[in-house]
Amino acid sequence: MSDKRTELDTLGEFGLIDHLTKNFETLNSSTQFGIGDDAAVVALSESESQLISTDMLIEGVHFNLMYMPLKHLGYKAVASNVSDICAMNGVAEQITVSIAVSNRFPIEALEELYDGIHAACKTYNVDLIGGDTSSSLSGLTISITAIGRAKKEEITYRSGAKENDLLVSTGDLGAAYMGLQVLEREKQVFEASPDIQPDLDGHDYIIGRQLKPEARVDVVGFLKQLNVVPTSMIDISDGLASEIMHICTASGVGCHVYDEKIPIDGKTSMTAIDFNLDPATCALNGGEDYELLFTVRQEDYDKIKGNPHMTVIGHITDKNDGIYFIDKNGSAIELSAQGWNHFK
Repeated sequence: MSDKRTELDTLGEFGLIDHLTKNFETLNSSTQFGIGDDAAVVALSESESQLISTDMLIEGVHFNLMYMPLKHLGYKAVASNVSDICAMNGVAEQITVSIAVSNRFPIEALEELYDGIHAACKTYNVDLIGGDTSSSLSGLTISITAIGRAKKEEITYRSGAKENDLLVSTGDLGAAYMGLQVLEREKQVFEASPDIQPDLDGHDYIIGRQLKPEARVDVVGFLKQLNVVPTSMIDISDGLASEIMHICTASGVGCHVYDEKIPIDGKTSMTAIDFNLDPATCALNGGEDYELLFTVRQEDYDKIKGNPHMTVIGHITDKNDGIYFIDKNGSAIELSAQGWNHFK
């Protein structure tokens, strides 16, 4: 180890991954795709592949137990990993769960956490097949690995978008971020005045989107029914802008995304305005929506047109045209990723 010191935030999460893994080579022919997408791809047979994704949630970084019930946390931990399998156009089948826990948690607390994990397993039809437990000197850490399956010709990577493809988002965006803002506001009020009860009335939808998000396994099913294989896909965990840039970078393309097309729930918009925030900015940079962002060929438009779960929000351009957000006045603003960054 040299005396040179480089701060983690100079690289960011994905830059750090690239830096640390740049010298690794693929040694086994069964490894079809390694680092760089929502899940790794391993050959099962000539026609099928296994999808493997892992994620970690750390107390104080990814969740706050002052307002995150342990049962909801267990559910969310599974849903976020299942979402990564969905983002490869696959179906999750198994999970492993590893936890590191301090002695401030009794058995009953961990039972509640695993009740949430069990509920998610039933919802998504996945089996808990193993894991690990360890002690922790500080709080709770959860690491989940999701294992899924897909036909080789249906696996969708981030790197397949082509010029003139349509950019599609599922569901609505920004709600989870605004739910977090409400919870954080009420936490601060409680810390200042513990006798005051939290004011959460009217915020059920956005708080639910933050505490108990759902992986869009239904959309993967809809796409199969419609006979549509997206050209690229990613799940929206770090904010719409960040995910658009991941697809564009991996595919070597540009993009135009339109403010007026971004699906935002009315309650999300109203709450954002109450917080003096622009609803579109919350959708672009908020994260944790766990919706799917994908591209399709223009000839597939008629198949998805009118589907209430899918909204065309833009189109793919030549790389030299750049990545732009087109506001309601028609002005083109260069897009930048300002969502979640682990090292800032």
